[in-house]
This record gives sequence, C-alpha cells and structure tokens, in this order.
Amino acid sequence: MANRRRGEVDCRIGGRLYPLRLTLGALAEIEDAFSAGSLAALGERFADGGVRAGDLAILLTAALNGAGARLDRDEVGALVEAADLPGIADALARLFALNFGDDRERPREARRRPDPSRRCPGTS
Repeated sequence: MANRRRGEVDCRIGGRLYPLRLTLGALAEIEDAFSAGSLAALGERFADGGVRAGDLAILLTAALNGAGARLDRDEVGALVEAADLPGIADALARLFALNFGDDRERPREARRRPDPSRRCPGTS
C-alpha cells in the first residue's frame, strides 16, 4: 500500500497494486530520458496531454523504481496490459499532482499552510 506521506500513490498493473514514488533519482532518470533541461521543461512537455505509450513506460519505470522496484523498461512493459493504461495514466497524474501541485492530493497534515510571518506589506 502506498504511503502518501512519502509522496507515493498506488497503481494497479496486471491485477496487482504497486506503489509509485518520485525520488531525486527517479526525476533525474525522467529528465535524462526526455532530454529535458529542467523539471519545468518536462512539465511543459506534458502540459498539453500529448503522452505516448513510450512516455508512459519511461515515467512508470522511474516511479516504480523510485518506490523500490528494480525493473528495466522492458520488464515494466511485459507487466503492463493494454487494459491497465488508463489506470496507469491516472496514477501517474495523481503522483505528479501529489508531489508538485494540487494540494487536494496531499494528505491533510502535509498541505501547505500560510506562514503568518510572510504577510504582504500593508496588511494586518
């Protein structure tokens, strides 16, 4: 079972649940695979929703390995069935939202809270 406090989400592949996690190593692997100059450039690449099957394989392999699996892309490809693809795409979207964006995906105790010491000038 995924540990959301560690930034993990579950992904069903071939009838089995696997945790996905973005570690520094996983992110570096993804940047290298897409020849992205930065995480922002990577985000821009996927912002339009144009994700290919090969892209999913790269993202999924890195996220599985980030959670502790030791699989290469061919091994991950052999695990995945076509019927798994919508769930995998959803799990990867939730993984990135949890780690980089949408606070609604974060566990309540990990959500960003306003820092009262950083108020805008002129407000009370």
